[in-house]
Parts: sequence; structure tokens; C-alpha cells
Amino acid sequence: MKCISGGVTAAKGFSATGGAAGIKKNGSADMALIYSDTPCITAGTFTTNRVKAAPVIWDRDQVRSGNKAQVIVVNSGVANACTGEEGLRYCRETAEAAAKEFGVEANAVLVASTGVIGRQIPIDKIVAGVTALKPGLDGSLEGGARAARAIMTTDTVPKEAAVSISLSDGTEAVIGGCCKGSGMIHPNMCTMLAFIGTDAAISKEMLQKALSSVVTDTFNMVSVDGDTSTNDTCIVMANGQAGNREIADEDEDYALFRAGLLEVCTKLAKKMAKDGEGATCLFEVKVIHADTKENARVLARSVVSSTLTKAAIAGHDANWGRILCALGYSGIEFDPDKVDLYFESAAGKLQILKDGVSTDYSEEFATEILSCDEITATADMKMGDAEADAWGCDLTHEYVNINADYRS
Repeated sequence: MKCISGGVTAAKGFSATGGAAGIKKNGSADMALIYSDTPCITAGTFTTNRVKAAPVIWDRDQVRSGNKAQVIVVNSGVANACTGEEGLRYCRETAEAAAKEFGVEANAVLVASTGVIGRQIPIDKIVAGVTALKPGLDGSLEGGARAARAIMTTDTVPKEAAVSISLSDGTEAVIGGCCKGSGMIHPNMCTMLAFIGTDAAISKEMLQKALSSVVTDTFNMVSVDGDTSTNDTCIVMANGQAGNREIADEDEDYALFRAGLLEVCTKLAKKMAKDGEGATCLFEVKVIHADTKENARVLARSVVSSTLTKAAIAGHDANWGRILCALGYSGIEFDPDKVDLYFESAAGKLQILKDGVSTDYSEEFATEILSCDEITATADMKMGDAEADAWGCDLTHEYVNINADYRS
């Protein structure tokens, strides 16, 4: 596997673009198109919030039906959530407008929205935007970058990742994607919008299996603020243009493909966490030597989601009691008198807890470590061989400022 430049247009046959359709008040880019020049097998994961936005319902139904897709239409600025039958009708009207432009069936079009909940999308601007943006579709890396920028809301940077994998028949396949997510991020399936394209030939069953398993250890391990969105959507489209022997079983090629998808989703997940609203750093929590993988996940998520821990990280304060407390209320059984804790960053590594008791560590060195823009806390549970990583960020005053003024 090799990490390469690009995002959703990195794989063969995909093009994308983004631009301003007049949805956002400030006139910035607010709409994106993603297109495959041949029909794609699709897989998807969606929010587990009982309040589901209209686009989530549309996409979920299309993915489950087995329909092949070729087009994704995304708008930012308005979520099309809690909009009743009208919101669902607008999803269909968007799909029909795109279908007419691209010469495909409406069920070959997926739609996604992000932004303020409760407002109806301006369907006239969406329909006009499809027509206006289509001529700008671009298969270059810049086309993918434009799409990544257009789907941003409170994000400060676009988020892309891509890899190339060598399959057993000598074929090179590419997996690339983009995502948006900065606030309303919490591990409970997908916590953002993500769109991934691959030219690998793979069956629908294996594609969905790979995505569902990868999401567990990537997007579901991110938390910015503890709020699970109404619009969380992750779509993978596979057009088969790499020409490889179809991946139809859990064989060597499936393992290679899954590893590539895991790498892409891990990179995107970490980029979301680092770009959390108001954040100044990426906060990674590693739980090692847990008794089971699932328990390691729960422990890591508990710490990375802790408001008090995130506030301590913002203050560069090595308040390890916050971390031990968060481990303790996770619901997982462990012996607190055996836990070791470490802080690590580019400034170095420091053990702050040994066998449940504070070490004679340097507060000055701890502050130096916690002042970097990427920080890792490692909890050694001394129970077994399982481990898990979770990603979040510090909690700053700016987070409150952003969300107190979000609808203005």
C-alpha cells in the first residue's frame, strides 16, 4: 500500500467539482458534484440518531436496494433535516434534476446535505446549481479538492486522503475520498459526511462488509463534542475500472482492499478530529493491553469524549485524574491500581501514572508536551493484548463562540 496525493478523484473514472450555488449567505462555495463515468457498486453507513435527515433516508434506501450509482450531489449550509415530506420530496427533485443532466436514472443519484437543521433547502438553487456546476467536472486532483472545499461548514481546512494498493493479480487499485466534519461530531456511526471512490472491482457484499468494519475503528472513534449528527453519511462507490479480478470473498485481495480503506478512513478521521471547532490540537487516546478489542474501544472513546479531559488538554494541564476518572465511568471492569498513563507529543514522552499512582514527573515537561498540536495519551490497562485508538481535540472558548453564533 502506498499513500498518494488526492481525494475522491484519485481513482480512475471519477471527476468532481464544487462552487457557489447561493445557499450560504456569504457567497462561498456551498455545493459539490461527484461523478463516475461508469455505474458504481455502492456501500454506505449512516447516522444512528433516530432523527435522520431526508438525504440520509434517500441514500440509505438507494444503497440497500442495490441500485448502482453514478452521481452524488452535496450541499452545505442547510441540512434538510426535520423538514418532513417536503424535505424528502426535495431529495427526489434533486436526484431527478441530476439524472436529467447526466442521462441516468434518478435512483443512480445520491444526495447529501449539511448545515443548519430545520430549514428547507432552496430547491431552485440546488437544481440550478447542478446545471451550473456540471461543466466544471474535473477528473484531476484539483477537481476533487474543489469538492472537498465546497462541502465544508465550520471546517477550517478541506480533508482528503488516498492510497494505491497492489492486488494479487498485479493490478493497482486506488481508494480516495474526502470528508467534512468539525462540530456535532461523536462516535455513533459516521459523525460527518464522507465520500470515497475506488476503481477496484469488488462485490457489493464485500464492499459493505469492508466499510462497516472499517467505520468501527475510524469514524466511530472520533469525538469533538459528544453530539451525534442527524446527517451522518459515509458512501463508498466502486466502479471496477482498475480491471482486477472481482473481490468476491474474504481472501487476500479483500484483506488488501480493507487495509487500504482503513488507511484512508483513518486519515480522514484524524483530520476531522484535529479540525474540531475551536480546537488547537489533535488529542489521540491509545488504550493498550485491554482484555478485548471492544472494551479497548469503549475505554478510549470514554477518555476522548470527556469534557473535563478536553478542557485540561486545552489548558496544557497534565491533570491525569480526569483521564483515570473517564476510564472509570466507561462501564468496563479493570483494576485502577494497575493502570499506567503516558503523555506524548513531538516534545517527548512522559509517564505520569504507574500502577495507579502518580509518578514524580516534571510539570514543566508535561506542559511542554501538552503544548504541541498533536498529543497522545496512552493508557496501559495490563489486562490482555487488545488495543484501540480514539481521536478528539481540546475544548476551547472558541468552540462556544462558534456554536453560540452558528445560525447567525
